[in-house]
Amino acid sequence: LADLSKTRLKEYQRSLPLRLGIGCRNMSELRLLRPALSRLRQEFPQLLPVLRLIPFDSLENLLEEGNIQVMLTTLENAPKKAVYQELVRCPVVCICSEGHPLAGHAQLTLSQLKEAGRIAACMPPAYPRGLFAIQNQIVSGRGTDQLLFCDNPEVMSTLVGAGFAFAVSMDLPYDRVPGLRYIPLPEFEPISYGAAYLPGEKAPALRRLLKLLAEVVPEGWT
Repeated sequence: LADLSKTRLKEYQRSLPLRLGIGCRNMSELRLLRPALSRLRQEFPQLLPVLRLIPFDSLENLLEEGNIQVMLTTLENAPKKAVYQELVRCPVVCICSEGHPLAGHAQLTLSQLKEAGRIAACMPPAYPRGLFAIQNQIVSGRGTDQLLFCDNPEVMSTLVGAGFAFAVSMDLPYDRVPGLRYIPLPEFEPISYGAAYLPGEKAPALRRLLKLLAEVVPEGWT
């Protein structure tokens, strides 16, 4: 009877939904997750992802409280108590519309961007500190009519796509918007982007998700 009870308990546990809480700050991160989650679903049929789209520091609280098991983040924005695993190094790029004066360049320099007219800018913590520092070098000395401050990357992308300004961003896989140009800024180091989770977190679905996220990065991405 004891063996039968243990067998039934294991069968019951295997039939329960497997929930995995994943924290994201913006739509770009959700787009990155999609191909990895599609493959994860095939391997873990009982998996029920719980996606939390919450901006900025609120994700850290959810991670510490156990409401999510992993969050996507840059290295410099990762919670201090978390384990950080790099997934990709994202090049720093200038983003502009196809009709913008910068659009014809194969690559750009800081000095060129300083003379390129209006810029759409994001503030921390919407932007990683390293990217914000690069943006500050371009913004310095501009008049208020040459600046468009944006609450988040989605607002920035909309204004850039409409031709109001250019922007500086990191080139995240699966985040490119049709109709926009992504021009490398080779003088700046790529930004480390990955996932953060609490020490001791060893759920098989989480470990597999991290591997899949690294595997789905397009070949040749920095």
